[in-house]
Formats: sequence, structure tokens, C-alpha cells
Amino acid sequence: METAGLMRAKGGIRAGINLASRINWAPPVAGARSANAGSVVLLASNTINLQYNEIKLMRIASWNVNSLKVRLPQILDWLARHQPDALCLQELKLEDANFPQAELQAAGYAAAFSGQKTYNGVAILSRVPAANVLCGIPAYEDPQRRVISADIGGVRLVCAYVPNGQSLNSDKYRYKLDWLAAFGAWLERELAAHPRLAVLGDYNIAPEDRDVHDPKAWEGQVLVSPQERAAFRRLIALGFKDSFRLFEQAEKSYTWWDYRMNGFKRNLGLRIDHILLSPSLAANCSACSIDLEPRRNERPSDHAPVVAEINL
Repeated sequence: METAGLMRAKGGIRAGINLASRINWAPPVAGARSANAGSVVLLASNTINLQYNEIKLMRIASWNVNSLKVRLPQILDWLARHQPDALCLQELKLEDANFPQAELQAAGYAAAFSGQKTYNGVAILSRVPAANVLCGIPAYEDPQRRVISADIGGVRLVCAYVPNGQSLNSDKYRYKLDWLAAFGAWLERELAAHPRLAVLGDYNIAPEDRDVHDPKAWEGQVLVSPQERAAFRRLIALGFKDSFRLFEQAEKSYTWWDYRMNGFKRNLGLRIDHILLSPSLAANCSACSIDLEPRRNERPSDHAPVVAEINL
């Protein structure tokens, strides 16, 4: 487990790190925002200072990109068009040494990331550099890179990639349930410590039948099992709100579609990507939506981004 807090030093930003496992942070460059003694500085021809508490509307998003290397051009395009304050990515599928720091910096985004070859990997991209970065779930030993959390502009963000589970009779399903139990216990402590807490990611759980295109066809499979749904409800019972369900939404709204059988065109999807908000953030959430456009790209991820807006 490793924690890293960003501190201002002469000549720039440095990271104070407790080394136990590897974590990375990349600052923005000229033309982007960087931290400066508790304020955000926009480095451009007309430089301005913006205090954290001057951010009135925070736009946060989650996107399982299913290979950062393959999807990088699409991510850069999406960032340019939507300009979120923070974007949580899952399934990077690359090692830290190959993380595209320069490209994201040029786009105006700092990055805290924890990668892994072939599978897993998570990152938080932000216009304001991250502080108090934490990799993994404390006191839960797990070689898989599935969680990263950080403070962004006065809000604590958790980016999570929940295990898939494979099948109900597999060891991977048991691992998923154990992982969710540890995740929930940690989030209970995080919620007590951080009133402004948002947990974004690919949960690999469709909470209700209305989140599944054909509930009967999915009976007896992972993502919809009673045990997984009970784990999701336990997170809600801690006080979190499912931001998507705070608003009236179109029927058959999903975030994931199988590549096979024309799943997206036929809307054979599941809603398994979520943004859970603490009570104080949920009370000030003004919108939450699923952006279907990236799923229409050539060589798309099988997931679509979820976006929430919060008045701070």
C-alpha cells in the first residue's frame, strides 16, 4: 500500500510518498492548470488564479476504456469536447512505464495512475493536480490494480474497477464477493472521514432488473446475482446515492454492451458503471447521464462514459 501527498516545493511540485507499492502522478504543463499553494493556476498567455473554493460546478466522469493504448485518441477527443474536472478510467491494460503522460499533459490534465500489464489498471485524470493519492484498499492485500483515490478540488474521488467474477461457481466469484466486502468496509471509513466523497467506476454489477436488457436471459450469471446486488445495496445503505437514479431517466439505459451479436446496435446492454455520491454531494448533484457517442466510434470500448455534475 502506498500513499502520496502532493506538496509545493521550490521550483515546482513534488510528491511525498510512503513506498510499499508503486503509484504515479503526472503534473500538467503550460497551457493547463497546476497547483500553487492551495490554488489552481491556469498557465496560459493570460494567467489567472482560481481558488479551489471558487469552483462552482464540478463535472466528474467514469469510463472503462478497455485499453488506454487503443482508446487514447478517443479519450483525448472526449476530454477536449467535454472538459470534465476529473475523469476516472478503468481497465488501462498497460504498465506504468507506458502510461501516456505527455499526451494527457498536453491536453491539460494531470494524472494519478496505477497500471498493470494486460489486465486491470486505474487512473484519475484531473484539471487540478491530485492530492493525498492512495493506491488500493488499505489492509487488503491484492496484487490486482483496481483502486486509486485522491482529493480533487476539495472532493475525495475513488476510482474503482470491481472484479468481474467470471461465473457463480468459480474462485473468481468468491474473490469478487470478498473484494466487495473489503471495499465496503473501507468506504464506510472513508465516508466518515470525507463528507464530500464520490466513488466512480466499473462496478460489474447491474443493481436492478431494469438495469438489464433481458433479466430472464441473465439469470444465474455474474453481474446480476443476488449476492452481488446485495453487496451493492450495502454500499447504498452506508449513505451513498446512485447519482444516475437521482433523476428521471429513459428506460433501457445501459453503460455496457457485448461486442458480439451487434449488442450495442440492438441495445442488449447492462448498466454496470456507476457514480455513487455521499449525501452532501448527492444533495447538490444537478445532472447525471450516460454519453453514448463514444460507443459509436470505430474500435470503441465496450463501455460508455457516465457523467455527473455537482454544484459545490
